[in-house]
Amino acid sequence: MTYLTRATAAAGLLLTAAGLLAAGPAQAAYRGHAPGDWLYLTVTRGEAAKDGARGTLLRCDPPQGHPHAAEACAELAAAGGDIDRIPAKHVFCPMIYAPVTAHARGRWNGRPVDFLKTYSGACVLRARTGSVFALDD
Repeated sequence: MTYLTRATAAAGLLLTAAGLLAAGPAQAAYRGHAPGDWLYLTVTRGEAAKDGARGTLLRCDPPQGHPHAAEACAELAAAGGDIDRIPAKHVFCPMIYAPVTAHARGRWNGRPVDFLKTYSGACVLRARTGSVFALDD
C-alpha cells in the first residue's frame, strides 16, 4: 500500500468517525405507532371488523387526530382507558337492527388495547362509547 492510499484511507476513517460523533446518540427506530396514549379506531357496518377499514388515529397528548379528540380523551381518561367502563348515556335509540362493529387497538397507560364489539346500531354505539367512536364531524 502506498503512502497516498494509506493517507486517503485514514482520512476517510476520520471523516466517518467525525460524522458519527456529530450525529449524536442513536435514536430508537420508529415502530409505526405514536408514543403515549393512542388508539387506532374503526367503525364498520355489519357484524365483523373488516380488514382495510378506514379509521382514525386518536392521540391524547395533546388530543388530536379525531374530530372529537378532547372529549374522547377525557372519557377514556375517566374510564382508565377501558372503553367498556365509559358511562352509557341515557338515550332512546330506534329499534332498527343495523349492526356496526367498533374496533380500537393501541396503547393506553403503557398497556395494549384491543377492543372489538358489535352494536345493534350507530345510536347504541354512540350511547355506550361516548365520543370515542364518533368519527364523523
